[in-house]
Amino acid sequence: MITSYQQAKRLLLRTISVFAVLSGFALLALSPALSLFANPPASDTILLLEVATPINPVIASFIADTITTANRQNHRAVLIELDTPGGLDTAMRDIIQAQLNSKIPTIVYVAPQGARAASAGALITLAADFAAMAPGTNIGAATPVSIGGGGGEADETMMKKVANDAAAYARSLAQKRGRNQEWAEEAVRDGVSISAEEALDLAVIDLIAEHREDLLRQLDGYKFIRDGEVMIFTSAGSQLVTVEMNWRQKILNALSNPSFAYLLMMLGILGIFFEISQPGSIFPGAVGAIAILLALFAFSALPVNYVGLLLIVVAFILFILEANVPSYGMLAVGGLIAMSLGSLMLVDSSEPYLQISRAVIAATVLSCAAFTTFAATMVVKTQKRHSPFGQDGLIGKHGEAVEAIGPDSGRAFVYGEYWSARANAPIVPGQTVEVIEMLDGLKIKVGAVTSTDQSADCEKKETL
Repeated sequence: MITSYQQAKRLLLRTISVFAVLSGFALLALSPALSLFANPPASDTILLLEVATPINPVIASFIADTITTANRQNHRAVLIELDTPGGLDTAMRDIIQAQLNSKIPTIVYVAPQGARAASAGALITLAADFAAMAPGTNIGAATPVSIGGGGGEADETMMKKVANDAAAYARSLAQKRGRNQEWAEEAVRDGVSISAEEALDLAVIDLIAEHREDLLRQLDGYKFIRDGEVMIFTSAGSQLVTVEMNWRQKILNALSNPSFAYLLMMLGILGIFFEISQPGSIFPGAVGAIAILLALFAFSALPVNYVGLLLIVVAFILFILEANVPSYGMLAVGGLIAMSLGSLMLVDSSEPYLQISRAVIAATVLSCAAFTTFAATMVVKTQKRHSPFGQDGLIGKHGEAVEAIGPDSGRAFVYGEYWSARANAPIVPGQTVEVIEMLDGLKIKVGAVTSTDQSADCEKKETL
């Protein structure tokens, strides 16, 4: 006889078997679709990247990742609309490596009108499969600039090596893309810069386009080479899809701005200064520590002068001492001078886009001066303020003479307690007195209160 448990067990096994068979048929039916997902067909979209900023590691990562994604998803091309004053060599090379290793064509379009592809931007343009410029734009000035040198023969030798390396790199890029090699080398060695029309005449770029639609129309039918095979680019029917940085990349890109990084560091210093001045606040110290860590992250991608950084640290130390040592403002003045000099020296570069705004430095130093002056003033006032607690708090209090008070003996009732009291002039019992001074041995010096309108600050002794 079959029990209900055995019936339920058989029903479960049959259900599992039926599900497995149906799943097998479903996998067989969907196998063509799965193969399409594994190797998706060529997309009709062209990914558009709008780059109007210096080339830094964040921008390089954004462009390289987008090119990799476009290749994986078989997009038709990647279009970089470029307007940059230049950037870091390492970041530029990351972008160029992604361009050279891309299976789909990469397009660099120097636009809009008035834009430029200077320094690192010039080499990124040379490395593209198709290079185009809008009217009124320029390209060039790719001479490498030292961002930490201090002069001298050794630095000149190093800069010569860097220039030779950059010139050979630019020449190899132009050779690979069939562009003007002589001009590419001149752009590095001599820092020459040319207009869009001159770039077209010298075979530095492929075409001049008024706008994006005009660019894609002209590029239709252009040839490019992949793995030794000549291929034809077709832009007909394609759709431009703009790709933007995610929130994380936007935050990191903002942090790489020298002025923003400088403000973060100043905010961190003020937060820690406030925490040291007022222990136990916690929140300012936590915010200050986070701000300083973010600033250090930003400075890792900037040409920081460590002497300038040390001057700012010295200013921070002087501010702390000002809050604890009565220097009558001399330490604060020294701190402000050190902060001003350190701020001007902090970023060591002749490139304008790598420098901290002078207006930001002035506003920050003045704000720090105001904050430090306020904090120091409050500390001095606190130190000079009469304490309302303890023995010192009795000075100025009124009481009542319990016994006759003279230079050698007497007692007074002040602020709820009996005290041995002394007075220069005799005071009779019951007279209102005022504490003038604290004497050794828990004694007080008092004087008679002559004004009749002053009320005694005391408690009447109870009659036993």
